[in-house]
Amino acid sequence: MLFVEYPKCTTCKKAKKWLEEHNIEFTDRNIVEEKPSYDELKDWYQKSKLPLKKFFNTSGILYREMNLKDKLAHMSEEEQLELLASNGMLVKRPLLIKADRVCIGFKETEWTEVAK
Repeated sequence: MLFVEYPKCTTCKKAKKWLEEHNIEFTDRNIVEEKPSYDELKDWYQKSKLPLKKFFNTSGILYREMNLKDKLAHMSEEEQLELLASNGMLVKRPLLIKADRVCIGFKETEWTEVAK
């Protein structure tokens, strides 16, 4: 499994600790140092079966500075994916990615199900 995080994020720290406490093997990836590519994001989005808006870090400073709340509705799916791929700080985290599943944000019950 791939664990995508921003190391300074408290939710990411909590999620990582949870993975370690449950002896779940994962590959760790810093979302800023190695931002997700357009193709990765498209793949994760399709696997997640969630609206693309869920991939945006809506509580982030960059999201607010770019006024994305109003702009996303007028952007195509491709434009949104390109925007997400342009800066890892726009992407909601942590992400837990398995071959067939993607979890966005840390929800212990969902992660328990996916990590099996």
